[in-house]
Amino acid sequence: MANPEGAPAPEEQRLGPVLRRRDQVQAGTTDQRLLDTQGPSEWVHTDPWRVMRIQAEFVEGFGALAELGPAVSVFGSARTPRGSKEYETGVRIGGSLVEAGFAVITGGGPGAMEAANKGAHEAGGTSVGLGIELPFEQGMNEYVNLGVDFRYFFVRKTCFVKYARGFVVLPGGMGTLDELFEALTLVQTRKVTRFPIVLFGTAYWGGLVDWLRGTLIAQGKASPHDLELFHLTDDVDEAVGLVTKEAAGF
Repeated sequence: MANPEGAPAPEEQRLGPVLRRRDQVQAGTTDQRLLDTQGPSEWVHTDPWRVMRIQAEFVEGFGALAELGPAVSVFGSARTPRGSKEYETGVRIGGSLVEAGFAVITGGGPGAMEAANKGAHEAGGTSVGLGIELPFEQGMNEYVNLGVDFRYFFVRKTCFVKYARGFVVLPGGMGTLDELFEALTLVQTRKVTRFPIVLFGTAYWGGLVDWLRGTLIAQGKASPHDLELFHLTDDVDEAVGLVTKEAAGF
């Protein structure tokens, strides 16, 4: 029933699926609040509005990548310098993945990410960058030919997993470790269909693997079988062969 101007507020109010009673009843209507050109702007900083932004990021990301085809995500440090051995390894891996029939997905930034994108681009393949809004990032590297920028890490990481058939993990820092262990956890807990994870660089990753075996597993915090969730290698051809052989079976 309409509430004439000046009449007392209703004791009960239904706004879509939301029920409000007594002191929780809001003045005006939903349309009125939407169309009113005046009023406070704090609503753009509220959690419901953030949910809409998150939803929009998923829609944009899924829409951009839906027709990507088989792809492999390559992770690694943004601080890997151009011309270094690690950088050149990233270029070789990116190019070899394209030659094996896969698009290459990275975080779109500099360093190892740029290297893999460069290899994919120079091999004539699809070079994807999933960027993130950070105060110190330089934006997409020049070798990305399909890029999506995200505000939220968890939306970005969902796209890394959803559109990749495997991961190659180059030496990296906190962000690389975060991406690696999220992938391992998803496979370990069977939240995703198992996909190959290759750690490149035995000297870099060997200490971590030793800790997993000698501490985590030794103390019963993980199963010995969890060491089978990933491969460790120093050979580019082996890395690409491992990730693409398993990925091709999807």
